[in-house]
Amino acid sequence: MNLEKVIVGFFAILALALNVVFVMGDISNPTHHNVWILTLAILINLIAVGLKLGDRSQLGAILMATGLVSSLLLISARLVWVANADSGDDLSVASEQMVLIVSLAGGALVSNLVSVLTFAADTVISRR
Repeated sequence: MNLEKVIVGFFAILALALNVVFVMGDISNPTHHNVWILTLAILINLIAVGLKLGDRSQLGAILMATGLVSSLLLISARLVWVANADSGDDLSVASEQMVLIVSLAGGALVSNLVSVLTFAADTVISRR
């Protein structure tokens, strides 16, 4: 068993799982989406991208691209949340803005899914 691949796979799957957790729920209902889950998803995505830095293969390039896309979309969603948050400690946003935030996170979800499927396909076809 290759420990490096286990760690990269763990963070890729965790990034996907956290993204799903954030996106689940009514797209326009701000109470169904937690800002801290989004923040944690960003952090885990950035860790996953950092772990992919050393791979110089074609597969590594695809995984890096999907990681960068998902990180960019999640960071954009967080920036929209911060820019449109009501004043106060609860960081609530209007339902119109929540639709945009969840849509951006949904795009990141697709990118994370492509990353995990690519990683799994490579694992299945490798004969080491």
